[in-house]
Amino acid sequence: MDKKVQIIFRNYKEKFATQELKKFVNFCKKQNRKIYLSNNFEKAKNLGFDGVYIPSFNKLLKNFKLGTRKNFTTLGSAHNIKELIIKKKQNINTVFISPLFKNKNKKNYLGVIKFSLIAKNSQNKIIALGGINHKNKNMLSLLNINGYAAISYLNK
Repeated sequence: MDKKVQIIFRNYKEKFATQELKKFVNFCKKQNRKIYLSNNFEKAKNLGFDGVYIPSFNKLLKNFKLGTRKNFTTLGSAHNIKELIIKKKQNINTVFISPLFKNKNKKNYLGVIKFSLIAKNSQNKIIALGGINHKNKNMLSLLNINGYAAISYLNK
């Protein structure tokens, strides 16, 4: 796997013991890979994760940078301008805006124009997410983004 690939540890169905999470963090550090914990700010901060990922459904108006080390990164996701405003209030560094393109999991998608209008309202770093594949990847050059994330595209 490319060393630029970073991992968001996101599993809302199972609880993981602190020791398991520490092992996973250590494994990623040995691989020189950044690792973020989803939706658990305190554990991410205390267990040595590189940062925390705050999903769009977390609307808690809390500063997720407070009390963290200098290089602790906050990631979040948004699907519209309202959620983007919440991410700004949460002090999120980088926002995944999704879904950009149509995909099998989502009936609704933003498309290039709506995506661009939402991203334009942000001072955050923007990552495109959703439906990115080999056919539409070239369209990413039309967007003012800092990167993209593509789960199924990267699996191939």
